[in-house]
Amino acid sequence: MDMLELDYIASRLEALEETIIFVLIERIQFMLNPSCYLTGKSGFDGKNAESLFSLRLKAQEEMDARFGRFLTPEERPVNRKLPPSERKLQVSPRGLNIVDYDLVNLSGEIACAYLQLLPRICTEGDDGQYGSSIERDVICIQALARRVHFASFYVAESKYRMDPESYDLLIREGKTEDIGAQLTRPEVEARILDRVRTKSQRLQEISDFSLRRVLDPEAVTALYRDVIIPLTKEGEVRYMMTRSTRPLPD
Repeated sequence: MDMLELDYIASRLEALEETIIFVLIERIQFMLNPSCYLTGKSGFDGKNAESLFSLRLKAQEEMDARFGRFLTPEERPVNRKLPPSERKLQVSPRGLNIVDYDLVNLSGEIACAYLQLLPRICTEGDDGQYGSSIERDVICIQALARRVHFASFYVAESKYRMDPESYDLLIREGKTEDIGAQLTRPEVEARILDRVRTKSQRLQEISDFSLRRVLDPEAVTALYRDVIIPLTKEGEVRYMMTRSTRPLPD
C-alpha cells in the first residue's frame, strides 16, 4: 500500500496505540525507582554525570544506530553523534521530500514528557528492579517516538500533496501557526482520544489484572491530548517548513 495514503497512515497509527498502551502497562508493573534517574547513582565508575536511565538509553541507541535503525524516518534517536550504520541496508523509497530526517526530531521532548508521566502512572517507591524498569522506559520512549514521527512525516507529506499551492504560500511566508491550523482536524483528534481511552479500558478488562497494577485510562488519554497530539502537530509543521523544494528523484 502507498505509504502516503491517509487510510494506510491511520491504520498504522491505530496499531501503535495498542503498542503504546501495552508497553506502558509493562512499565507500571515496577515501582517508580527514582534513583534510576539520578546522576551519580548509576553504579558505573566514571559516569557520575549520567543516570542509569540515560546510560541505558544511549547504549541502546548506539547499538540501534550500528544496525541501521535510524535510517528509517520514523525512528528518531534522543542522543546525537551516534555511530553510523554498519549494515549494508537498502531503505525503500518513502515518498518524503526532506534532505535530513533529523530536521524533524522530537525525541528529546518525547523523552522528557515520558519521564514526567512516570510519577503519575507508577507506584511510588523502590523495588530494586532497576534494569527491568529502564529497559521498559527505553521501549516506551521508542514506541512514542515512532508514533509521533510516523505521523509527523507521512501525514504532513500526504496533506501537502492534497493542497500544495496553499501550503507553499504559507511556507514561503513563514506562517507556522496558519500551517498548524490548516493541518488540524479537531474531529479526528477527538476520535483518537475516545479510542485510546476505550482501548486502555478494554485491553485490561480481557486480562486478569487482580495481581497486576492497572494503567489509568485517563493517564493514557492525557498523554495523547497533552503530548502526542501537540508534538505530532509540531513535527508536521517542522516537516512543512523544512520540506525541500527540489523535485523527488524518479
